[in-house]
Amino acid sequence: MRRAVYAAAAGACAAGVARLAYSAMSRRPPGGPKAWSRTNHRGEPVTLLEGPAVAAGAIVGVLVPASLASASGWPGSPGWRRAAGMALGGAGAAAFGAYDDLAGSGDRRGFRGHLGALRHGEVTTGAVKLGGIGATGIISAALAGGSPADVILNAGLVAGGANLLNLFDLRPGRAIKVAAASGALLGAAGQGSVAPPLAAGLALLPEDLGERAMLGDAGANALGAMLGASAAGLPRTGRIALLVAIVAITAASEKVSFTKVIARTPALNWLDMLGRRPPAAQPPAPQPSPVTIPAQQPEPAG
Repeated sequence: MRRAVYAAAAGACAAGVARLAYSAMSRRPPGGPKAWSRTNHRGEPVTLLEGPAVAAGAIVGVLVPASLASASGWPGSPGWRRAAGMALGGAGAAAFGAYDDLAGSGDRRGFRGHLGALRHGEVTTGAVKLGGIGATGIISAALAGGSPADVILNAGLVAGGANLLNLFDLRPGRAIKVAAASGALLGAAGQGSVAPPLAAGLALLPEDLGERAMLGDAGANALGAMLGASAAGLPRTGRIALLVAIVAITAASEKVSFTKVIARTPALNWLDMLGRRPPAAQPPAPQPSPVTIPAQQPEPAG
C-alpha cells in the first residue's frame, strides 16, 4: 500500500511539473521559437519543447518524493541514491539529446552512420550524444550502487533504453506508447520507480498525438534512460535478458524499418494509429485527357 501511494504521488508530481514546464517554455522558448521548430512527417511544423518538459517532469517526480520518503531526506540513504542515479541518467540523456536536437544536421543516423563518420575523422553530434549518454549511464549506475557486474549491466540498460526509445520517435505518440507498454511491464514486475517518467510522458501525450509537439532526442532519450534505470531492481537474470532484447532490437533497426513493420501488422498498426489524426489523403492520380478524333470530312468531288 505504501509503495502504491508513493508511486501515485511521484507520478502526480511528474505530470504536474511536465505540464507547467511545457506551458512556461511555450510562452518563452529558450533561444526563441525557431530553435525548437521542426517539420514532422506531414511536412507541418511542430515544436521540440515537449522533450525538455517531459524530462524535467520525470526528474523532479523522481527526486522530490524520494526526498520526502527517505529516512533522512538527504543524500546517503539507499532510496535517495537510487532516485539520484535514475535522475542523473535521465538528465544526462536529456542534455545530450537536446544537444543533438539543436546542433545536429540529421545527415548521419544510427550506430552505423555515426561510427562510419568517426572512421573518417568526422565527429557527429550523434556520436557525442552516444558517448555522453554512455558516460552518464555509468555514473548513474555507480551512484545507484551494486557490484561492479551490476553497475556495468545497469549502465547498459540506461544507455540502451535511451537509444532504443528514440528509435520509435518517428510518428506522433509512438515513443510514449512504447514507453507506456514498457513501463506497465516493469510496474507489474514490482518496479514502482517507473511512475514518474511514465506519468510525465502521458501528461503531454495529447500534444504529441495532436501533432503540435514531439519528444525529440531530449525527451525520448530521457524517458528511455529512466525506464532502463528503473529496471535495476529486477533480478540479474531478468536484467540480462532485458539488455539482450534491447541490443537485438537496436541491431535489427539498422536493417529493418519499424514503421513498415508496424504498418504491415494489423494489431500494431491499430495501436500506433490510436488517438492520431488519420493519414493525409492522397490526391487522385491525374487521368489522361480524352483525345478527340475529328470527324472525317468527305473528299471534294473531282
